[in-house]
Amino acid sequence: MIEKLTLSDLVRRLALPAMAVAALSIPAAFAQEQPTLKGEMTSQEEIRQFCTNIADPARDQRYLLQKQELEKLRADVDSRIAEMNKRKEEYQDWLKRRDDFLKQAEAGLTDIYKKMKPDAAASQLEQMRIEVAAAVIMRLNPSQSSLILNEMDPKKAGEIASIIASASDPNTSKDPS
Repeated sequence: MIEKLTLSDLVRRLALPAMAVAALSIPAAFAQEQPTLKGEMTSQEEIRQFCTNIADPARDQRYLLQKQELEKLRADVDSRIAEMNKRKEEYQDWLKRRDDFLKQAEAGLTDIYKKMKPDAAASQLEQMRIEVAAAVIMRLNPSQSSLILNEMDPKKAGEIASIIASASDPNTSKDPS
């Protein structure tokens, strides 16, 4: 049985399969766009790969910068330790000079000058090394020391008084004059 189809019936019957073919071809169009999506995934993978590749050099650079900073800090600490050692040596030297200074006065000179008249003691002490003279005067009692210094040349007496005053000052330079 063959039926006679009109043109409009034929278009209707063929339209449905044509639409189906068109509908099925749409996913194929999307499928062609998927490589673009895969291309984005690939670029994301490329980004991830790039980051992975530079992670080790970046970490190494960061460690290098930290190492340099630590070396700077270590150098600073070392210089401060050296400065502290230098000051310690200066203090020990000052302390040794002070002890030597006091020992010179204890060598019996003090007893000799205790028994002398102030004018005679002053003229003799002016001829001595200034450190020894200062040590002797420092070991005498204050009234006797003042009488001897009063009899001395004012410049020499001032130098001796300066040495005596600096003997108790820890900030004294190494040069006693």
